[in-house]
Amino acid sequence: MCAWKAWFAIADAFCDFSIRETAVALGPLPPGAPPVCEMFRHYPDALERATELDAQYGSNSPLDEMPMYGVVFSFKDPFDTKDMRTTAGGDAAYDIDFPARDHILVEQLRRKGAIIFAKAVCTEYNGRAGNPGGRNHPEKVLASTSGHQRSSWGGNAVNPYDTARAASLGSSSGSALSVSTNLVMASLGEETRASCRGPSNHNAIALILPHKSMLGFNGGAIGADVHCDRTGIHARTLVDCARILDALKDADNGYYDARDPFTTVPRSSVIEGPYAGYARMPGHAGVLEGMRIGVIRESMIYPKGSKTEQPIVSAAAREIKEMLGGKLGATLIESSHALWERDPDLEVMAVDYTRALAQLIPLIMPDILFRLDGKGRPLFADFADAIVPTEFLPGKVFGSGTMQPIDYCVAMAEGRIPPPSNLDIATIQQQELSNTFRYHLSQYLMRRADDWKARGFAESLSDWKALNARSKFWGEDQRAAFKNWEEVSDPRNRLDGRQGVNERIMLRELLRRADMMVILENKLDALVRLHTPWAPGLIGHPHQYDIPSNLTPESLMGPNAGLTEVLIPAGFVKVTYDPVFKLSDDGKRYVSAPSNVATHLAEPGLPFSLVFRCEPGKEDIILKVASAYEAASQRRIPPPAFGPIPA
Repeated sequence: MCAWKAWFAIADAFCDFSIRETAVALGPLPPGAPPVCEMFRHYPDALERATELDAQYGSNSPLDEMPMYGVVFSFKDPFDTKDMRTTAGGDAAYDIDFPARDHILVEQLRRKGAIIFAKAVCTEYNGRAGNPGGRNHPEKVLASTSGHQRSSWGGNAVNPYDTARAASLGSSSGSALSVSTNLVMASLGEETRASCRGPSNHNAIALILPHKSMLGFNGGAIGADVHCDRTGIHARTLVDCARILDALKDADNGYYDARDPFTTVPRSSVIEGPYAGYARMPGHAGVLEGMRIGVIRESMIYPKGSKTEQPIVSAAAREIKEMLGGKLGATLIESSHALWERDPDLEVMAVDYTRALAQLIPLIMPDILFRLDGKGRPLFADFADAIVPTEFLPGKVFGSGTMQPIDYCVAMAEGRIPPPSNLDIATIQQQELSNTFRYHLSQYLMRRADDWKARGFAESLSDWKALNARSKFWGEDQRAAFKNWEEVSDPRNRLDGRQGVNERIMLRELLRRADMMVILENKLDALVRLHTPWAPGLIGHPHQYDIPSNLTPESLMGPNAGLTEVLIPAGFVKVTYDPVFKLSDDGKRYVSAPSNVATHLAEPGLPFSLVFRCEPGKEDIILKVASAYEAASQRRIPPPAFGPIPA
């Protein structure tokens, strides 16, 4: 139903069309066409909108009022766009496959002169949202999820630097891919835990990912985990990202969205003045002298003897030292970890992340110490060995020592005893799946139907039952998961286990304070880390170490904390060591196995990025640092097969 046009049409956000005046010129609709198509076909497409702007303004575009004049955008499919099919990548048979209204950010960009050009392929429902468990089970499951951006409606995107590989490790693949390949000038994506950073990283473009939820997302879109979902800005340069961030601000309401309660952020967390003004630092020698930048080495550690991570980690460590420290003059202070061999030329953090966690966990989230692993044994064996027998979960008693758990916490916080040997940023990131996806998607479907009702049209796909009855899925595991989601009735998890919502709120507090303790104790201005030591996976091949979605646990800290992060392309590697399948020990399934066989890549290789991080309200600092690095390094190389459009 008008779906072919919905993918390519572009609405004029403020046109006051008259159906009666133009119906004759357009001609009659085909017999039996849904009545809403009469409204829909009056929206101008991209070329028509561009022509309107040219006719109205010519070369005298009002950039003060329309700073995005003529800028061509794509959007990750979950963003509601009133003139394009919007199903969050799913193959769902809505009565009306486009929404009645724009997402508030799409609306802002239309007002500011942007050309709303296309929807971008993504992992359906932003990473598939997990499975809450229940009576529904798949009959078969693909051994690989093929790179983590497959959509039942749009298919699987590929990487422009090596089309045998996934476009990214993260679900906003089409957003970054469309920018990298010059299909559009900019794109809005959504990140839950990697969905903007991963695509930017593997497509060699810049990203500003504002803190949760400075920019709204969930008010007019389908997310995956509302406690982490947020909007990110993709463009080829950092200053372009910053200009877009400025343009998204409403003159009256700022970045607040009444339909997204998470946008009730403290006003002090939004800096005054245009963000673009801070993203114009020169890249000349010594421009960052006097700045102290913390290097998060936990982002670069890997199992001893593994070749998989060596190419990217070695290149990133060299880039940080030679460019940020050597050329730009920043003082680098590195964190410590048992798997990292310290650089004798760099300062070492006096208080690192392990020490910060040892002090903060007893106060904010002591539950972490009582966690069990996948086999039902204590995750932190050192803790269990030190304390008296104690109930970790109902009916689960562990402990073979003499200390009371609370006394262990005091001693650990005061440095009298060391924390568990495996306690670090990575091991605390796992969270119990919460039931909020059931709430969030129900709310979205209800609002979408109500919006159409207010305009005089009926949308009967308005709840989970209708969605499942009218959807196709590329994987049987997703169909089973969605049936289980439909049957969830309680916003809480089982009362005899961990609580997903509680963990998300507590973990955010814990991680933000850990970052701040490291920053304050070491007098740092900003932090830098490697986004991931892994190249994008070969489509149809296994995950790294069988980790779902190929996400390193450490990389989840920024999104779980909801902190602002900025990505800048940092170089390319010419060699990868890709995992392979092997049969499990019981012979019943295939699992991932590391490989020592090198794959040599065509020029320029595969890209990687550095991530700059700070606390909310200090984005001016990381924009200065990141833009200086971008100007000095100029590491981005366009994909050879998708270079600049000829003039």
